[in-house]
Amino acid sequence: MAPNERAQKNHDELFPGHVSTLAVTDPELIEVFDNFAFDEVLSHGSLDIRTRLMVQLASMIASQALREYRVMIKPSLTIGVTPIQIKEIVYQAVPYVGMATVFDFLIATNEVLKDNGVEFPLPAQSTTTPEDRGEKGLAMQKQIIGDSVVEKLYASAPDDQKHIQRFLSANCFGDHLTRSGIDVPTRELLTFSMLVSLGM
Repeated sequence: MAPNERAQKNHDELFPGHVSTLAVTDPELIEVFDNFAFDEVLSHGSLDIRTRLMVQLASMIASQALREYRVMIKPSLTIGVTPIQIKEIVYQAVPYVGMATVFDFLIATNEVLKDNGVEFPLPAQSTTTPEDRGEKGLAMQKQIIGDSVVEKLYASAPDDQKHIQRFLSANCFGDHLTRSGIDVPTRELLTFSMLVSLGM
């Protein structure tokens, strides 16, 4: 029992020289999984492999699959996801999964990147300041969701909940979505994959 030739080739490109321990203990499952994940899925759709791996990293954070996330960092680097992009995926997860969850993923990311020769700290990617994060976040929120929708959200929020709208604009959009390192459409794809993985 072994994955088909195309699945094996794709697997070997991502994991050069790696033999899964599960391929030894659970060969039937690995044959089915590898044929599906490394052949069928990769030959469907138009996303390039780099973007697919970024989406996988984001969804692993949201589903709290820390062990597999750690494994997937190296193949991500191999196919061209930059250390900055990997860190930005982790940073972007904060508003969706919380800092308590992200903390372990950030430590794992730093460890794997350091093991792969990355020097810290990485260049800063923030494009806002404490003074303009609300304004820039609101502009980004309106760009993505639409002016009238955002204005209705603010207008319909009860007075004792308006701060939630401001938090959303300043933190989620201002502190996170305005960052450089990953373009806005890719960030939105990553956000979507996190929300799907969270079951929202």
